[in-house]
Amino acid sequence: MAWTKYQLFLAGLMLTTGSINTLSAKWADMFSAKGCHGNPEHAFSHPFVQAVGMFLGEFSCLAVFYILLCHDRRSPEPRMNIGQSFNPLLFFPPAMCDMTATSIMYVALNMTSASSFQMLRGAVIIFTGLLSVAFLGRRLAPSQWLGIFVTIFGLVVVGLADFVSGHRDDSHKLNDVITGDLLIIMAQIIVSVQMVLEEKFVYKHDVHPLRAVGTEGLFGFAVLSLLLIPMYFIHVGNFSDNPRQVLEDALDAFCQIGYKPLILLALLGNTVSIAFFNFAGISVTKEISATTRMVLDSLRTLVIWVVSLALGWEQFHGLQVLGFVVLLTGTALYNGLHRPLLARIPWCAARMNLDDKGSDAERERLLNDGRVLASEDT
Repeated sequence: MAWTKYQLFLAGLMLTTGSINTLSAKWADMFSAKGCHGNPEHAFSHPFVQAVGMFLGEFSCLAVFYILLCHDRRSPEPRMNIGQSFNPLLFFPPAMCDMTATSIMYVALNMTSASSFQMLRGAVIIFTGLLSVAFLGRRLAPSQWLGIFVTIFGLVVVGLADFVSGHRDDSHKLNDVITGDLLIIMAQIIVSVQMVLEEKFVYKHDVHPLRAVGTEGLFGFAVLSLLLIPMYFIHVGNFSDNPRQVLEDALDAFCQIGYKPLILLALLGNTVSIAFFNFAGISVTKEISATTRMVLDSLRTLVIWVVSLALGWEQFHGLQVLGFVVLLTGTALYNGLHRPLLARIPWCAARMNLDDKGSDAERERLLNDGRVLASEDT
C-alpha cells in the first residue's frame, strides 16, 4: 500500500529533525567566541548547557500533549487515549538516567565526530538486551542474540576507524577521540538502565508517549538547571575547555552567545529539533508502523555522516562505511526487521515461529510504547 502525503511528511520530518538534532549540537561545538571578563576567543565547550536546551525541547512535548488533548476534547467524538492516572515521580529515576546519559554524550560529542557519535549509540541494544534478560526475565530470540553479537563487531569496526582517523585528523586528538567513544558507550549503559526502569515501573500505567517524554523533560530541565550552579564552582582542571576550568561555566556560555549569535541558532536547532523529532517519531509509529520508525532512526545515521562529509567536518574512511553497515545489520536483526524477508521462505517462516514464539508481541509492544530504541534522541 502506497504511503499518503501525510505519512511521507511525517517520515521526512522524523528523518530531518533527527539528523538536525545531532548536527546542530556538533555545529555549536565548532564555534569560537570571546567570553566574559575580557577572556580571549575560545571554543564553545558547554555540554551541560546544551543538555539543558535538549531537555527544554523534551519538556515542550508536554505542552504539545495538552494542546492535542484540548483539541481532542472539543471534538464531537474524543479519540485520544490519555492513559491511566499515575504519580509523576515515577518518571524521576528514568529522567535522572536520561539527564546523566545525555550530559555524558554531549561531553563526548566535543571529542569525536558526529557520525561516530551517532553510530556508537547503537551500543544501546547490547546493554538493553542483557539488562532485560537479567532484570525483566525476558527471553531473547536467537535473532536478537545474533543482533547483539553483530552490533559488538560493528562497534569494534567503528572504534578502529576512529583510531585510524585519529592519526590523520587535526580537529580531534587521538586521546580525545578514544575517550569520547568510550564515554558514548558508557552513556548507553545508563540509557539501557533508563529503558529497563521505564518498562518495569512506568509503561504498565499506559502513559501517553508525548506525556512521558514531556514529564521526563521537565525533571531533566529542572534538575540540570539547578546543577549548573554548583558546576560553576567545581574545578576540574584540563578536563574542561572553558577559561575557568570548571565543570560548566554557564555565564561564559551566555557571553559567547552574545558575541556570536549564531551559537544561539545552533542551540535552538537542537532544542526545536528534539521536540519535533519526538512528535514525528510517535506519529510515524501510529500512522505507519513501529518498524518504519526503527528504519528511519537508523537512516539518520547515514544522513548525519553524509552531511558531515559534505560540510568538511570529517574525512571519508572506508572502515566507517563497513562499521555502519554492520551496525545497521545488528540493529535490524535485534528489532526483527529481517523477518518480513525470511517469512517468504516456507522453511524459514516455520523455523522463526518456533524460535521466536512469544517474542514478537513483546518486541512490538516495546516499539509501540513510543520510544526510539536509540533515543532519544538526543
